[in-house]
Amino acid sequence: MNALLNRPWITKEHDPQLYYWIKEKQPELKQWFMDFTGYSLLVNAKLAKLDKAPVVAYPWMGFREFREPLDYALFTYALWFLESKLEQEQFLLTTLVKEIREYMSEQTMEVNWKNYFHRLSMARALKKLKSMGVVKAVDGQESRWAQSDSNTSDVLYECTSYSRYVLRNFPKALTEYTVMDELCETLDYGTEQEEQNRRRKHHLYRRYLLEPVVHDRFWRGDMLYFHGQRKNILTQIKTMFGWEGSRYREGIVFFESELIAEAELFPTLSSISDIALLVCGVVRNEANTADSGISVERDGTIHLIKGEIERILIQLQQVYKKYWINDYSKMKSPELATEVCDHLTEWGFGEWGEDGLYVLYAITGRWTAKYGPTEIEI
Repeated sequence: MNALLNRPWITKEHDPQLYYWIKEKQPELKQWFMDFTGYSLLVNAKLAKLDKAPVVAYPWMGFREFREPLDYALFTYALWFLESKLEQEQFLLTTLVKEIREYMSEQTMEVNWKNYFHRLSMARALKKLKSMGVVKAVDGQESRWAQSDSNTSDVLYECTSYSRYVLRNFPKALTEYTVMDELCETLDYGTEQEEQNRRRKHHLYRRYLLEPVVHDRFWRGDMLYFHGQRKNILTQIKTMFGWEGSRYREGIVFFESELIAEAELFPTLSSISDIALLVCGVVRNEANTADSGISVERDGTIHLIKGEIERILIQLQQVYKKYWINDYSKMKSPELATEVCDHLTEWGFGEWGEDGLYVLYAITGRWTAKYGPTEIEI
């Protein structure tokens, strides 16, 4: 279940044991995912793939290797190019970029292969396709092509059968969608009350399975339905995924029982998680001190100006910088505060408010940390 949820697919070629386990349990798995999430499970002679999509799309859900919107555009146009190719059919990079440029021009979209940054975007798109096993490089490297604006560098690729499975299936034709939010739906739900309850149920499970933290306030109009499903959510997710769920005032939080998991876990192995935990611990201690100036709102949130976070980081840096990687130990407090806030935002622990203050959610108070026997008093 965890592998299907966190990998693009499981292939018989690279993970035969897991592939055959899924194939053996296909009826049970297929029914569970359809009943509780509205996701379709595809199992064929080559791979097993769960056709999934988030209810809410966050920036961190994208490809970490990609840096520009153009990377995604060229990734998609490369898939368009591969639609006409057969399995094991070979093609040249120069042919691919020529056809993509011509096709984009027909759609009034311009890409210039003389532009170094456009070539870098194309190289990143192709590297991602290679890492997914969609194409194989037979001879040459796209990085060399990206470094040169001449036609002297080329790459020979071979197409695999996996290119057909990258894009998910949509319940209706793309031309029928009018707003982006509609693309999150995996089924074409009816207007009847039973169908709308089914949609609410799928949204509940999809958010808990794909997002690190889902606060109760997210449910708004669905709160009554959510409260009726809480016990079942905890039971089903523990049974099927092995996650331990805890009910707090601010919402349900799930924890992995094992340190090694298919998904990335918080705290991450990066030093920025350590620093973020230290900041949260100091904020919690100060919030419990009457004269600290940090107060807790009725909903459990804490609103901080960036200067407060910088002050805490300067004090932490003086004590703990020997434990941090060089980049963070020498980083100026404004830049480090931005890194910490961005990390907390990615994990659903806070966000920047419209008033310019950083809002720490109540869930942040569930964590505290320190290095070994060293203690800090701030």
